[in-house]
Amino acid sequence: MQAHKRTRAARTARQFVTNIGSRHVPQDRLIVIPARMHATRLPGKPLADIGGTPMIVHVWRRAVAANAGDVIVATDSQEIAAAVTASGGNAVMTRADHASGSDRVFEAISKADPERRASIIVNLQGDLPTLDSHLVARCVAPLETPEVDIATLAAVISDPEEKTNPNVVKVVGTPLAEDRLRALYFTRATAPAGDGPLYHHIGIYAYRRGSLERFVGLPPSPLEMREKLEQLRALEAQMRIDVAIVDTVPLGVDTPADLERARRLIAP
Repeated sequence: MQAHKRTRAARTARQFVTNIGSRHVPQDRLIVIPARMHATRLPGKPLADIGGTPMIVHVWRRAVAANAGDVIVATDSQEIAAAVTASGGNAVMTRADHASGSDRVFEAISKADPERRASIIVNLQGDLPTLDSHLVARCVAPLETPEVDIATLAAVISDPEEKTNPNVVKVVGTPLAEDRLRALYFTRATAPAGDGPLYHHIGIYAYRRGSLERFVGLPPSPLEMREKLEQLRALEAQMRIDVAIVDTVPLGVDTPADLERARRLIAP
């Protein structure tokens, strides 16, 4: 396929990037990175400097490198939008009062793709600057099964301390294949009991567009509010979530210590 030259100027919210260099990007998928400035433990973290580049730009570049769909950043901050567009990306402005990243993603796709060309939506967290790009495609793969509404990722827990850490969310599921589960529950507790692996949930999601629309229209559910895990809302509504098992957990930057670790990992 002949390569297409692209300007590095800011793109409008309605534009899609269908070619990156000489690579064809699937036009039925849209990767959305929600980003807001007011994180509780690390305010302003999307713009945190990592090797001279804002963290959100590192995440955007890794999403583009996945070659798994068009990429937009959904934000309520003009500063974040400016950083993304200055790097050649596409940012969509959203409301500041969203309760969750999923709600921000849904508003963004409604603005960026009013023609509904994208049938699969990936919600990629904006605090994963060391993300292995192949994880995006791995997350989408379970949606090849028509009955699956939402797909996500997990990895086997190898660190004993993570098994009891409530900040490490565990997925409990029934095995469908060596590298795939059907999710039955998500919890901050150590579960399930007994011998066998425990799985560290990785908060990247791929939705069918209709499933995302249904999900954001549901009220918060009892277990969601108890565990403070919004994916439980989908399970309580009888939506099917399948989990691809991968061999790496990307570093999520939530604290100053996480940020310093990311800087060390990315340093040349």
